[in-house]
Amino acid sequence: MTGIKTTGEKKLMVLAGRAHPDLAKEVAQQLGIELTPTRLFDFANGEIYVRFEESVRGCDAFVLQSHTAPINKWIMEQLIMVDALKRASAKRITVIMPFYGYARQDKKHRGREPISARLVADLFKCAGADRLMAVDLHTDQIQGFFDGPVDHLMALPLLAKYVGDKVDQERLTIVSPDAGRVRVADRWTDRLNAPLAIIHKRRDPNIVNQVTVHEVVGEVRGRICVLVDDMIDTAGTITAAAEALFENGAAEVIVAATHAVLSGPAVDRLKNSRISEVIVTNTLPIPPERQFDKLTVLSIAPLIARAIREVFDDGSVTSLFDGR
Repeated sequence: MTGIKTTGEKKLMVLAGRAHPDLAKEVAQQLGIELTPTRLFDFANGEIYVRFEESVRGCDAFVLQSHTAPINKWIMEQLIMVDALKRASAKRITVIMPFYGYARQDKKHRGREPISARLVADLFKCAGADRLMAVDLHTDQIQGFFDGPVDHLMALPLLAKYVGDKVDQERLTIVSPDAGRVRVADRWTDRLNAPLAIIHKRRDPNIVNQVTVHEVVGEVRGRICVLVDDMIDTAGTITAAAEALFENGAAEVIVAATHAVLSGPAVDRLKNSRISEVIVTNTLPIPPERQFDKLTVLSIAPLIARAIREVFDDGSVTSLFDGR
């Protein structure tokens, strides 16, 4: 006989950074486990220290971190956690980023610009990640930036079920706020069997760097319109699109988006708009001061927990890719 056989069992461990502890705890609860105890703190000069309080040798490690503000700090913390796992002999490292930082910089619009979404993928590969998991990437092509498996989870079933149960589907119209979101909106129409409308943005040649004309393509008069997007950042696009729908006779406008970035004036814009409800998921933490009456937050934790379990059990994650 040559070699030695072992009968050891696989071990799943979930480790979380400090960006969104509530989501991490909920994911662990869904899996029926506890988060791996981790010591995390900042040195006086801002450098980050990481140490896992339990052995991770030979484990299947899942490192969860939401890339929220301050985004550079939390990406760096997750990179350091991955490096620590690699040097502690974890067998496989899966990086879970519910919101993928820098995803909007996925191509060069002009010369001398970076492709930062590719850089983030390269950084995690270099740190030692074997696999990436994210929810609703800004564009599908980002999956090709990482040299390894990428699990692209969809919040569509969660959001669409909430909307479908709440409104009269006979009066429902799905609306894309711009040309870039048409494919996402198309998936919504298939799921809810509703018609599609598109808002086409045009610039007034007499006003520099400002969108002043919104043309609505599709029938929205008297309809309940659901504006769908992957994220709400400053809410400028989404509130202007909602106003265009009302000007074209929409009876009600609901907004559904996966990532509630809610930067700067976003909360005030949404509160003061005629939008009746803003539906988002908890891929990013929303502090109490950024919450408002119109905001509904749905939990993405069951989806992430199910994906973790499928990966650990070498099962199929394909059903989570297409939202079916």
